[in-house]
Amino acid sequence: MSSIDKRNGRWRARWRTPEGSSRSQTFDRRWEAEEHLNEVEHSKIRHNYVDPRAGQVSFREYAEAWRLSQPHRGATGISVEQQLRLHIYPTLGDRPLSMIRPSELQAMVRGLSDRLAPTTVAVVFGKVRAVFAAAVRDRLIATSPCGAVKLPKRPPARTLEVLATDEVLALADAIHPRYRALVITGATTGLRPGELFGLTVGRVDFLRRMITVDQQLVRTPGGVDLGPLKTSSSYRTVPVADVTLGDLSQHLSKWPADLGFVFTNNRGGPIQEHPFRQAWATARRRAGTPEWATPHHLRHYYASLLIAGGESVKVVQTRLGHASAKVTLDTYGHLWPESEDQTRRILNLALGSRVQDVSQGGPGGVE
Repeated sequence: MSSIDKRNGRWRARWRTPEGSSRSQTFDRRWEAEEHLNEVEHSKIRHNYVDPRAGQVSFREYAEAWRLSQPHRGATGISVEQQLRLHIYPTLGDRPLSMIRPSELQAMVRGLSDRLAPTTVAVVFGKVRAVFAAAVRDRLIATSPCGAVKLPKRPPARTLEVLATDEVLALADAIHPRYRALVITGATTGLRPGELFGLTVGRVDFLRRMITVDQQLVRTPGGVDLGPLKTSSSYRTVPVADVTLGDLSQHLSKWPADLGFVFTNNRGGPIQEHPFRQAWATARRRAGTPEWATPHHLRHYYASLLIAGGESVKVVQTRLGHASAKVTLDTYGHLWPESEDQTRRILNLALGSRVQDVSQGGPGGVE
């Protein structure tokens, strides 16, 4: 049963939780206490009652429990831990969940915006949203304070820049010979850098001229290891050009895959992202290719070749392992021929010569 009594000039509302525990809260006015009790009783009827004491757990304590329960893998798990520890806990870590207000979150976003790019702020704050959403589901708090928080505006998306064939070949020639075949393979298969680093000899079928993509090299707390791919659609089989197979054969004859990896570092071990980026940057300077070019641009180059060669959106999506055709179009839509030009080409091919014959009095024309 609930009740209200006056103590020391204030009104105390008392009630029992659904589990039978006694709770109380004081108010300056009696009507505030009555309104609170009405809300408590209604929430119990609707089975969405939230115990005020539940939200006293600190943000850090609950967020760590949330993080460890997530199915984050490899680099993703490391990244989430770093985002919470470096950008969120210094501000929110010791605060009780129920005491954090939207104004505090807005101030935190403003502070992050002073040192991080808008896209990074959005990623970091996404973890805050996820933690509070989980707290609402666990009934530690009634509502999330994140709803009204405004994030910095992102700059307009830049049109994707694509390397030219001469630039790709210049990079392949400028990089350390041990990585030349990696550059060629990336440019002619569209594999992501992690998929290239995790490519093993057993996944290359020289006879059928195919590569099976079903693993990638991922960061772990102890270094790197083979792990699953980014999404279920990333699992795929990619046809390989003869020129690529030739490069791979020469590569393996010089640097045998003792550990199973096709591409290895100068110690014969698996390639890690950061050291390879240094080798890439050196090659980029030597080749004189644009500063925006990263190893991932080999994948973009591959997509541009497929599009220029007339492959459909569906084929490009499948080759790249995109989750949907929308992802493919959002990324590479500007590389497809303009619809107007495509329409003209189709009509000219179908009717051009016959219409011209008729207009000149040819077969079927008017004499």
